[in-house]
Parts: sequence; C-alpha cells; structure tokens
Amino acid sequence: MEQPAVIKFELPQDVIALVPMRNVVLFPHVLMPITVGRVKSIAAVEHALQSNAPVGIVLQKDAAVDDPGFDALCPIGTVANVMRHLTSAEGLRHAVCQGMERFRIEELIEGYPFLAARVTRIDGSELVSTEAEALAMKLRERAVEILSLLPGVPAELAHALQATRAPSHLADITASLLDTEVNEKQMLLETVSTEERLRKVLQILSRRIEVLRLSQEIGERTKEQLEDRERKFLLREQLKTIQKELGESDGNDQEIAQLSEAIGNAGMPDEIEAQARKELQRLQRMPAASSEYGMLHTYLEWMTELPWRLAPDTPIDLNAARQILEADHFGLERVKQRIVEFLAVQKLKPQGRAPILCFVGPPGVGKTSLGQSIARALQRPFVRVSLGGVHDEAEMRGHRRTYIGAMPGNIVQSLRKASVRNCVMMLDEVDKMSASLHGDPSAALLEVLDPEQNSTFRDNYLGVPFDLSRVIFIATANVIDNVPPPVRDRMEIIDLPGYTQEEKLQIALRYLVSRQREANGLKEEQCEITVEALNGIIANYTREAGVRQLEREIGRVMRHSAMRIADDESARVHVDATDLDTILGAAKFEHEIGLRTSLPGVATGLAWTPVGGDILFIEATRVSGNGRLILTGQLGDVMKESAQAALTLVKARAGDLNIPASTFDGIDVHVHVPAGAIPKDGPSAGLAMFVALASLFTDRPVHHDVAMTGEISLRGLVLPVGGIKEKVLAAQRAGLKRVLLPARNQKDLRDVPEGARAALQFVLLEAVDDAIEASLGQRGMGRPRSEFKLV
Repeated sequence: MEQPAVIKFELPQDVIALVPMRNVVLFPHVLMPITVGRVKSIAAVEHALQSNAPVGIVLQKDAAVDDPGFDALCPIGTVANVMRHLTSAEGLRHAVCQGMERFRIEELIEGYPFLAARVTRIDGSELVSTEAEALAMKLRERAVEILSLLPGVPAELAHALQATRAPSHLADITASLLDTEVNEKQMLLETVSTEERLRKVLQILSRRIEVLRLSQEIGERTKEQLEDRERKFLLREQLKTIQKELGESDGNDQEIAQLSEAIGNAGMPDEIEAQARKELQRLQRMPAASSEYGMLHTYLEWMTELPWRLAPDTPIDLNAARQILEADHFGLERVKQRIVEFLAVQKLKPQGRAPILCFVGPPGVGKTSLGQSIARALQRPFVRVSLGGVHDEAEMRGHRRTYIGAMPGNIVQSLRKASVRNCVMMLDEVDKMSASLHGDPSAALLEVLDPEQNSTFRDNYLGVPFDLSRVIFIATANVIDNVPPPVRDRMEIIDLPGYTQEEKLQIALRYLVSRQREANGLKEEQCEITVEALNGIIANYTREAGVRQLEREIGRVMRHSAMRIADDESARVHVDATDLDTILGAAKFEHEIGLRTSLPGVATGLAWTPVGGDILFIEATRVSGNGRLILTGQLGDVMKESAQAALTLVKARAGDLNIPASTFDGIDVHVHVPAGAIPKDGPSAGLAMFVALASLFTDRPVHHDVAMTGEISLRGLVLPVGGIKEKVLAAQRAGLKRVLLPARNQKDLRDVPEGARAALQFVLLEAVDDAIEASLGQRGMGRPRSEFKLV
C-alpha cells in the first residue's frame, strides 16, 4: 500500500482531520482501539501524531463506500486524542483513541491529503438536574446487574462504573459497553441531552438484562431436562469434533461418500435419483446414533442395489432352445411347442410385451423345471417367488418405511437377487394364495401381471415406481379354479397332463436314476436298476400323475445299494424286479379292479383330484327297509343328488332292464363310495352310480376292465364332464382296458397323450342304454339299438 508523505499541516482552530469508521462508534470519555487502512485515514492519524492535534472519529452511513463524502457521513462524531500508535506488517495502523467531546460537521474542507471538516464542538457541561442524578443512580444499578449476568467480566469494570459520578460520563461509558447495533449507538451519540440519553441507555440496558435473564433461565431449565440420550448425543458430537481435529474419521463421511457414488452408478431415472439424493442429504444431517439413521441407510442400500438399468438381451437360438427342452423334459410335446412359439415371438420382437404363461398341472409333472429351461434358453437369470400360503398383501408390495423392520415385497427382493431387470421370474403356486385381514395378495398381483400397468409398479417400501415390463413372468398352479378370475384373465393357461407309464419309465431312465445315483455318492458301474425293476416301482409302489414319488422310491433303492457298497467297496449291485420286495417292502398298490368288480352292484368310476386323476369304486347293495336311499363315504351335496337321480332313473327303466316292479318294495338301497375319509363331490359319478344300481338289480357284474365317467339326466342322457385327460390317465395307470365317456367329450381326447390313447379303448355314449350294453352286456328291452362309438 502506498504510504502518505509525512507533512505537517497547520489547521484552523475549527477544522479537524476526520477518520471515517465503517462499524465503530466512539463515545466521549471512552478509551477505544481502532484500526485504519484507507490512505486518507492513515494520513489523518499521521497528521494527529505529527501535529499533536485531535482527530474526529465519525461513523459513515454506508460501510461499502470507500471514499465517503459529506452525505455519506453521520452528522455527529467524537473528537479524540490518539494515545498510542502501531503499524502492522500488512500496512494497517492500529491506534488507541481517547474520546473527548462531541462535534457536528458543518462542511468538508478540500486541499488536504486527509478528510478534513469544519466542525462545531458540542459542549457537554450542563447543569445536573435531580432527575438526571436519579437516572444515573438507576443506571449504575442496572449496569452492575448486567455485568453479573455476563460471564468473564473483570471486577475492575464494575468498580470503574461505580466510581463514575458525572451522569453524562456514566451514560457515554455504559452506552459504549452495550452489545447493540451500531446504528443504535450512533443514535445515543447524537442524543445531546444528558437526561434523554440516560433514559435511552437505561431502556436499552433493561431490555438486554431481560433477554440475558430469560436466556439464563432457559439454559437452566434445558440443563435440568436434559436426558441421558441427549447428553450422549452431545458427547458424541464433541467426540466427532475431537476426532476431526485429530484427523480421525468416524466412518460416517466415508459411508455417505460410498452411497453417493453408488447412487450415481445405479442408473436410476432422473426423478428417482433426485429423490435418492434428497434422502442422502437427510442421512448426512442425521447423527449416526439416531434410530432413523439405520433405517434410511438400509433404504438407500436397497435403492442402489436394484437393477435400474436394462441389461442387453442375448440373441435367442431356437434350435438351442429346442435342444434344452428336449434334454430337460421327456414328452409334453404340445407344451414344448408353445414354449418355442413364445421364444420365437421374443426373438422377432424383443421390445414387445411378453404374455404371462401359467403352467397348470398336478404336482411332480415339471412345471418349475420348465420355467428354469425357459431361462436357460433365453440365457437370463431365473428367480422363483413362492406364493404358497401367502395371505398378506405386504408380502407382495412391501411395508411402509415407517414400520420397524420394514422390507420390500417379494417381487422387489427377487429382482435384487436376480441383479437384472429382464430376468425370468416364476410365481410358484399362485392358486395357494388367500385373502386375510391384512389384505388380498392376489389383488396386488394384478398390477404385476398386467403389461399395461407393471411398467410403473410401486412397492410400498421403495415409494417410487419400478419398471417390471421387461420381466418374463411364469406362473404355476395345481388347480386353476382356485386362482381368482381377474388374475386368471391376465395369464395364458398351459395345461400339463400327468405322465403315462411309458413316459414315467423314460423319465426314470433319462433323469431320475442318474440324479439319485449321484445324490447318493454312487458311480454308474456300482449300481444298476433294470427296466423291469423300474416298471415294478411305477406299477406297484407309486400311483401319481407326476414322478415325485417315483424319484423318492428310486432314491430308497440307491440308499440300499449305497449301504451294501459302503460295507464292501468292490461290490456291484444289480437291482431287478424280484429285489423290490426286499428293498421297498410289500407292494403299496394292488390291481384290485377285477376282485372288487366281480360282484354285482360294483362299478368303477373315474374322478378328478388336484393332484391328477384317480379311480373311484361305487358300491351298491339292498337291505330290508322302507324304501330309503342311504349314502355314505363323505359325499357332497351334488354327488348325493346324482345318486338320487341314478336310483330314480333305474326305477323308471325297470321294465326295460327286466327288473320286476316288486323288487323295490320293502327294501333300502345303500350306496357307498370307499375311502370314506376323503371328501368327494361333483356330478361326474352319476353314470357309475346308475351302472352300479343297474348291476345290483339285474344281478349282473360289471366288466372288470371297464371304467366310466359322465353326468346323467332323468331322460337317460349322458352329459359331458371335465377333467377327461386326468381321468383317462388314471384309468391307464390302474390297468383298465375300456373307458366309457360322454360322446360330447370326444374333443377332449385330443389332449390325452398318444400312449394312453393307444393303450385304451374308448366308448362314446349318448344315453345310459349304451353304458348298460358296454358295461353289463345287456340292452333294455323294447328300445331301439343305438350304435355307440368305439374310438
């Protein structure tokens, strides 16, 4: 900084050098240090030192003005003597000034290297009134009081105030000590009247005392109410400050930085990333000891670990897909063809909305493994969401973050596990969901399975939309009727029939034997199971639509072989059909059809169950009574009505069947369906009940290799029923040769596997007379012969 030349100026008596101050007000009779750095201000201080002359300390109105003029200066200032002077290394001047008296600026004088002004000095020596003395006495008390409320005030200051006797001096000294705005101090400086100045100082001082006293009371109450948690929080904050001073980080900053980087790399949409950044800022301001800190930290981890970006699609090779399906599954030709069609559409239009496939079939037929094969063909990750027993909507949509232990729903959790947004997700057992007081999970599934809505799926935990439109959903169910109609409407149903005996044999030879041999630690040359043994297991130890029980029985054979090989490592085990009784025990299932139907009054029906088809025996007998119909075997209302209709139809056709009318007098008819512990219902046993009653009253046994299904009417018509595929496969498994079906169910035979169609003879019925001839070998008398169809 350029230093002014030291020149001695002689100023007129009414002209003094001015030192404008930006935020300092000097009062008379007060000693105060000031700092000046402007060239003119330094020149004024130098002039005062050289000429032993006073300077005028005056406040400028606008602190931003560097070269203030007359209008920029306050009109009244203080004449001061420069007591001491010091120059700093930065070129600033530090001076200690003693205030003397007030002055008023009349005009600025040009021609000096410093700011000079003609002033009028204001005489402060006025007569002291009684009121002024009283105000001064009160001011001393208040001044001492405020000094007692301020921490670290030297005792000499209180003594100095007590020793000041002149009211004017006391008002100025007290005003200089006030912690108030600079404009308010300038107002006190411009108040010339001693009494008025005393009142203003006393008023300001009283207000400050009240503020200090109230602050002190608040501090004391806060200290009393400070609980242990708040005390620990303060200690932790102090510890953080100490650690920062020592260069030791507590790890929070590093966690915040890692989360910020993860949010940037997650590939979120802009609006979702903005929401995540907002939550990150909240986390940054939150103490680590807060209970909400962990919740918010977990939420941000979920947000950063979800697959927001869409992974590139791998080209689909249909030939490779066919090979995968053939290698993983035997049979199911129509199902495989539909899957290949599905993959072909995905190949031609990758951005299109994929249909929701739903595999329906009994347990153990390969529904879940088909989904895994589709994932392999698409070369995408496969995740499975088990919906069996789900009864809470929150398990699908997640819980709100406000709840303790809240988590996202199963859909979002599976996506995090898959790590890609275009994965294959299997919704297993959709027919096992149920509504409860906590909501209906199937209603939440509607948005997931709707291609028009799932692009903005909103999980309650995330609170932001997530795009599920690129996820390939595959559902499985055992009974499609248990799936709510709105959910069913969003899916394409693909039925998986049960396996024939030949198909089960091929599945065992290709997959099950090698899988169980490996699972039990055996080598191929150590254990061999013959085809006859496998056929024996299928026929005598399992009766199911799938192959799950078959695999368990093969596993038992392998464990028996492993025990023998563990005793003698050189042993070679060969399992034939004759060894099954020793290894697996007595046969679990007998071919009792011929034995049970060798007597009149017994017919073999076919039933549909959730785990596939089954055979059903209808037994009828008559005892002395008064014409009642007795029904047993846990029959439902519809099945009871079918039995009543069958008995009425037999009575109506008694003449055609050569049954004397007196046969029905004085008897009770008892119809029983064995396996009485299992509930049964439905109209499809009506035909079997009619044939059983006709067999009873004509005393002719039903052919032992015949099974039947169909609903009857009182006019003698055979009406169509459902579940033909499962029932036919059950008839084949039971060793039957002929199946009686309603003629209107002929179209359903196309769904029956080729092997079952070749092994069975099908009789298509229009009326019950056709059933009597096909099962009893007898036609009603006097009725025209109708040519029933043999298929």
